[in-house]
Amino acid sequence: MQFGNVALIGLGLLGGSLGMALTRRGLAQRVTGYARRESTVQEALALKAVHAASTDLAATVREADLVILCTPIGQMAELSKHFSRHLKSGAVVTDVGSVKQPVVEALEPIFQNAECHFVGSHPMAGAEKTGVSNARADLFSNALCVVTPTPKSQPTAVQQVEALWKALACQVLRLSPSQHDELVARSSHLPHVVAAALASYVLSPAHVPEQAALCASGFRDTTRVASGSPEMWRDIALTNRTYLTRSLGVFIADLEEIQRAVREGDAIAIEEFFSQAKCRRDGWLQALTMPCD
Repeated sequence: MQFGNVALIGLGLLGGSLGMALTRRGLAQRVTGYARRESTVQEALALKAVHAASTDLAATVREADLVILCTPIGQMAELSKHFSRHLKSGAVVTDVGSVKQPVVEALEPIFQNAECHFVGSHPMAGAEKTGVSNARADLFSNALCVVTPTPKSQPTAVQQVEALWKALACQVLRLSPSQHDELVARSSHLPHVVAAALASYVLSPAHVPEQAALCASGFRDTTRVASGSPEMWRDIALTNRTYLTRSLGVFIADLEEIQRAVREGDAIAIEEFFSQAKCRRDGWLQALTMPCD
């Protein structure tokens, strides 16, 4: 399946990887990218992440059949207001944001007014490294992509967005925007907050220099995602604050339970804490590796 003219708004890790995947698999007639900085435009062109790139937003989307927003969530609404009036009627727009309900609520009416169709999506792929220089054509291969239509979504637009991610070798799951946000608050957003808190605490300059020397592979693996984009994670935390706050509350209560067990020397509770975690994680990993029917 070919998707005609595709416009990528944002040429960072996700936008660059999308461009590489689309061009190298021959999934689009033409892939055009937009970036705020000319240096990013030139880098994307040098890496052949897109067929063409520009700092001119209107020119980037004018002939697009499909537009994919690949910017931080906080920029999406303002950019959409600006470029929506330059879209041709019937164009389909999606995004890669990891929060959906506020994004869908903000963008759906913008594109409806422009006689276009917005369908939210979230590919569960990425890395702590940022920028088009870290883009990879296989970033989305075997990743889960959540598509979040609403009662206002045009069925053919939903099908097109799902077909895009399937063509990029993603597994596609439909959820409502709110259900998506509740689930990723626990599985994605909470772990990023925990990793950031752990990195900030353990590597604080208040500790002696030997502290950092004793941070080995376990610390490195646990805090890897703390190296992600602060701007992106600021926007995620703010836009999904209802569900993230709720998840943080439950997590803090669990930490207080193990703190109590350690303080009181409750060996049974401590072993149960680690046993339950091991059992649940091992079961999750086993389910991931089981072949599908």
